[in-house]
Amino acid sequence: MSEFLSDGVELFAASCVADYAAAYPWWESFLGMPPSFKATPTEAVWEVAPHRWIVLEERPERAGNATHTLFVGDLDARVAAISARGIEPSDLETYDGVRKLIYRDPEGNEIGLGGNPS
Repeated sequence: MSEFLSDGVELFAASCVADYAAAYPWWESFLGMPPSFKATPTEAVWEVAPHRWIVLEERPERAGNATHTLFVGDLDARVAAISARGIEPSDLETYDGVRKLIYRDPEGNEIGLGGNPS
């Protein structure tokens, strides 16, 4: 077994932005909760599942280039909740019946939500 498939591995996936103060409200609204913790004054961390974290970090030289996909079991409910908070997907992709809704933060970072057909 690969050491990456063992217990004790934590995954941190970062979205870098040029302006943390401007980007932070979008991410808090998209995720529907305050961060689990703030690592620094310009870095927020949300635990989206056990041992799986989304990080928002001010790093202007890398801003807007992230691509993440979260596969969720309750896709329609999550999309509806995000829409109720005023955020709409920018694209929809379908692969053999599997849907993926793509959201982009104000700096262009992409976060997709995928799920099985309902």
